[in-house]
Amino acid sequence: MSAGLVQAAYIVAAILFIMSLAGLSKQDSARAGNYYGISGMAIALIATIFGPETGGIIWIILAMAIGGSIGIFYAKKVEMTEMPELVAVLHSFVGMAAVLVGYNSYLDHGMLTGVLLNIHLVEVFLGVFIGAVTFSGSIVAFCKLRGLVSSSAMNIPHKHKWNLLAIVASFALMIYFVQNDGSMFALLVMTAIALVFGYHLVSSIGGADMPVVVSMLNSYSGWAAAAAGFMLANDLLIVTGALVGSSGAILSYIMCKAMNRSFISVIAGGFGAAPTSTSSDDEEQGEHRETTAEDVAEMLKDSKSVIITPGYGMAVAQAQYPVYEITEKLRAQGVEVRFGIHPVAGRLPGHMNVLLAEAKVPYDIVLEMDEINDDFSETDTVLVIGANDTVNPAALEDPNSPIAGMPVLEVWNAKNVIVFKRSMSTGYAGVQNPLFFKENTQMLFGDAKASVDAISKAL
Repeated sequence: MSAGLVQAAYIVAAILFIMSLAGLSKQDSARAGNYYGISGMAIALIATIFGPETGGIIWIILAMAIGGSIGIFYAKKVEMTEMPELVAVLHSFVGMAAVLVGYNSYLDHGMLTGVLLNIHLVEVFLGVFIGAVTFSGSIVAFCKLRGLVSSSAMNIPHKHKWNLLAIVASFALMIYFVQNDGSMFALLVMTAIALVFGYHLVSSIGGADMPVVVSMLNSYSGWAAAAAGFMLANDLLIVTGALVGSSGAILSYIMCKAMNRSFISVIAGGFGAAPTSTSSDDEEQGEHRETTAEDVAEMLKDSKSVIITPGYGMAVAQAQYPVYEITEKLRAQGVEVRFGIHPVAGRLPGHMNVLLAEAKVPYDIVLEMDEINDDFSETDTVLVIGANDTVNPAALEDPNSPIAGMPVLEVWNAKNVIVFKRSMSTGYAGVQNPLFFKENTQMLFGDAKASVDAISKAL
């Protein structure tokens, strides 16, 4: 395949990637967006493998066969509830790939001299730095999402000063690295600093911010790929990395804005700090009332309008399918049923939307927080299925709460609120929820899927 044909294929692939992002921006076109992305990647791989500058094709195909087999195996095995940690692991792969490409480019920079050598060394240094931060940060995110480590924010004295010191030290090492025509010592020290920096960066972010962390790491992985593209002089890799990096950054910004949080504060670990309130997070703030599935079914039948607010608990229980069943039964009886989705519901951006789409819930009744929040006051019954922090009134009422200022679904304004939970334990952010103790709230304890099945049967 000639160089001109390879460049033409890269242009087509880049256009398909842009079409993929456009398709993924809406639920009804997301499937087409995925196909555009798959097609673009297939074209890019074929053009690269059979390009004039590629050697060792047999080894490349063998590696792709092994990696592809592992990918297909886990794609079939992993449940939707495990998608956040799978995405985090995939981000770590991109980061490590950038580190390896950086070291390889450093060891094999050809006959470059003068300004060209300096530019190449800066590309190598930045590529390794971004890749190392992405790798270690993604590993920490995986461990938090998997429950291998605590989801609470790690707080060490002067943590922001340590972060600043890591950046300043890395910048100084980059100057030393370039001035000495590529010092292996400087590169190794910077890599160690970047790995620790990435670890601390994500460890300092609390559990309630994990969806933002995932999208932020997605952005990092994109910039790592773009850096690898510069080192390899691959235009498509630069374009693709820039698309992923910028879209991930924009998504993180949108989510932070929806949470009324500073984007810089979240990245620096400013959200998720220990609460300043003197009361214990686990301390109950009153008496709660329990209900049964049969009573909830009667309440739903007597309602004219119902809003369902799902959370990660629904995903864990795989309750989206029976939720769709009761939705259809209620709509058939003339009850208006809609869904209210918080921007950070679940542990992955769009997690709840994907689950509901998987269960065939119509797109037009799935509304975002800003679209539905004003309607709770005119709603008869709200079903809070597996959500906790996203419906916590403490965000608006308690200035000392670690989630203070975060916009939430104001479900307590409805006539009746039914909360589906296994116990009275706190949510992922470790904050007690005053909603559980309000007069118009009743608790339905047990597995969410079993509870919804019982309600469906009663209906």
